[in-house]
Amino acid sequence: MILKASQRGGARALAKHLLNDRENDHVEVSDIRGFISDELDGALLEIEAAAKGTKCRQYMFSVSLSPPESENVRPEVFELAAEKIEEQLGLSGQPRALVFHEKHGRRHAHCVWSRIDPQNMRAINLSFYKRKLNELSRSLFLDHGWNLPDGFKRGQERSPITFTLAEWQQAKRTGKKAADIKATFQECWNKAKDRAGFQQALENHGYFLAKGDRRGFVALDFDGEVYSITRMTEARTKAVKERLGDPGDLASVTETKQRMAWIYEQALKRHVDTLREQTKQRLQPVQARQSALRTQHRHERRALRDSQRERWDQESIERQARFSKGLLGVWDWLRGRHKAVRKKNEMEITFKRDRDRTEFQQLIQSQLEARQALQQELEKIREQHSQSLEQLYTDLARTQQMARAQDGREQTFAPKRSRQRNEERPRHRGSDAGRSRSRERTLEP
Repeated sequence: MILKASQRGGARALAKHLLNDRENDHVEVSDIRGFISDELDGALLEIEAAAKGTKCRQYMFSVSLSPPESENVRPEVFELAAEKIEEQLGLSGQPRALVFHEKHGRRHAHCVWSRIDPQNMRAINLSFYKRKLNELSRSLFLDHGWNLPDGFKRGQERSPITFTLAEWQQAKRTGKKAADIKATFQECWNKAKDRAGFQQALENHGYFLAKGDRRGFVALDFDGEVYSITRMTEARTKAVKERLGDPGDLASVTETKQRMAWIYEQALKRHVDTLREQTKQRLQPVQARQSALRTQHRHERRALRDSQRERWDQESIERQARFSKGLLGVWDWLRGRHKAVRKKNEMEITFKRDRDRTEFQQLIQSQLEARQALQQELEKIREQHSQSLEQLYTDLARTQQMARAQDGREQTFAPKRSRQRNEERPRHRGSDAGRSRSRERTLEP
């Protein structure tokens, strides 16, 4: 059971958070102990009022208790964990409130203690509470036989440079067969009658016609690879020039790569918007079912509570009817029958209370299973969206990187200052110049 804690103030804000039934499917105030008020907000305001007599600003200690997602944890387990927290931190006997939350098909609890000691009018010091709660959390996992999270496994080093399959696939370039590429070029060449037709046919297949640095006509693909038109079409240079004309009218390889990067960037951005809209449409019916399921579950819990309350009242009347009244009641008390009936009623109360709690826990578990199934459907849609979006952003980053590389290459080809050192070297005249030249020749390798 993961334990996260904090010392804090703000009684009204905390009460509003704990009673928030908009972000949570269900909210249940399970136990309020040591307060005059029976309501959670009133109880927390009592802690704030008690802190007025001290200088303490963080007068509350709040702990969230999160069990493993796959485990069916009864309320008694949460209460036992809260008692162990009290023993570890010296909060035994302090006023306490326990609230259960259900969200995304998972059930967890929040426990709030008052740090104010009313007898000494001071705040209880919670030294090293994070370390203590961490050890207690680990012991709870071991005591209940739950699988330990990686953070609690001692003696195991986790490498920070391990790569997942998705990350590896993102860096790996997809290959194309040379025969298929060549067949595409030849098909475009055979269908086209002039340069415009050939250029349009190539662009329909993801290739862009450009002026080569060494060759007359070349084509570029999305990865920036350069293909010779004469080699890929197996046409003679004269036939290529007759059909395509002068290559000087085309853009250079660098300019074509920049244009390709811009075109693909715009297309990928459109795909991102389309993907988001499709995912939104897929999520709408599932989220509607989620809202309906939440309403249904709340109604079922209220109905069960009301049914149990009516049954409890009826059983209480029946237990009270077992006692005799008047003189017969006095006679039963004298001969010990009154005591036997009372003991029987107490045993029955304990049994009936356990029965009601078991019924309610079974209802909670069945609702959690239904909610978890719906949550898995939601997570599947979101995971598919995340993977598709990641691939689109990967391609988008590659196009932007290609454009930046071309900008850097243009700067690289800027004219350099030639023989700068020789120009800056001082010139000598006369015999000194001759001696300096002879000295330079001896120093040359």
